[in-house]
Parts: sequence; structure tokens; C-alpha cells
Amino acid sequence: MPRSPDTDWMWAEAFAMLAQAERMHRQFFRLAAAPARAEPAWEPPADVYEDDREVVVVVAMPGVAAEHVEVLREPGALLVRGHRPLPIAGTRLRVRQLEIPYGRFERRIDLPPGLAAAASELAHGVLVVRLTRGA
Repeated sequence: MPRSPDTDWMWAEAFAMLAQAERMHRQFFRLAAAPARAEPAWEPPADVYEDDREVVVVVAMPGVAAEHVEVLREPGALLVRGHRPLPIAGTRLRVRQLEIPYGRFERRIDLPPGLAAAASELAHGVLVVRLTRGA
């Protein structure tokens, strides 16, 4: 029996809800089953800008305190890792919707060669790392 245009939106909505439920299920059980030093549970988004003098890396991690972030230089890369705790840990609240990732995170950003010392700042949930090009 062919679908009518009137029911197409119902099917689209049903598939979208199933996809969202599957994403939340994977995220929730991955975080709940992960031991304290397990693989990172999520990866923050990053932007990289450059000109002839510097490379600027911007990493978005709202809700992460500076003491929960570690910035490391590796050969040819910058490694940002840390932890975003649940903001309501220890309460008796049930999860109704969980879309924001929590737990350990890690992001490896490839860098061009010839970069010198870095300066970094974390403000308003955005980490900015500035690396200067060698002369």
C-alpha cells in the first residue's frame, strides 16, 4: 500500500526520533561503562587558523573548568584532553534527555612544522592556543 503525502511527515518524524534515541543510548551506555582512565568518550570541536606569523587553535568545550584541561605538544600535533563532569552528579534526578557529552575527552590536532612555544587561554568554554612560526 503506497504512502500518502499526509503520512510522509509521520514516517520522517518516527525515523528521526529513532535515530536520536539510538545516539543517546550509545552515548549514555558508553559513558556509564567507561572506567576512570578509559578511552575518551567524546572529542571537542576545533578550528585552526593560520597566517605567515602564527597558527591559532580554537577548541570548544563549554562547561569545562581550566583545572580539568591538559594541553600537550607532540611531534607535529597539539593534544588537548581533560574531563567534563556531570553538573548534577549525586542528585536523584532521572535523565530525561542527554545530548551534551560528559566524561573524558581528547582531541589531537595536526600542526604544520616549524612552530615555536605556545600560549593558551581558556575563557567562556573556549580554549585558544597560539603557536608562533619560527623565523
